[in-house]
Amino acid sequence: MALKEVQQDVDRWARQFKVPYWQPHEILARLAEEQGELAREINHRFGPKRRKLEERDGDLGEEMADIVFTLCCLANSRDVDLDSSWKKVMGKCYGRDQDRYAKK
Repeated sequence: MALKEVQQDVDRWARQFKVPYWQPHEILARLAEEQGELAREINHRFGPKRRKLEERDGDLGEEMADIVFTLCCLANSRDVDLDSSWKKVMGKCYGRDQDRYAKK
């Protein structure tokens, strides 16, 4: 699924509400919360922090998808085409950054 399709999926869901998207600073706060949830899950799985006995195992993929969803909300609210932006980022990866890291 292309990022454009993901953005459209999020937009279809959001458009059912009177106010489909929050203000950018509100979405950014949500993004920070979601990033914190992902960080907590990673720390529980791979770091020194152990879960509380009453805490259930989290879903790493779901935490990542929450971040993608929130980024799509921000992009949609600001008319940002993530497919186009993604191509620019990958162009940097295969362009100027191509020899930046040791290759196999």
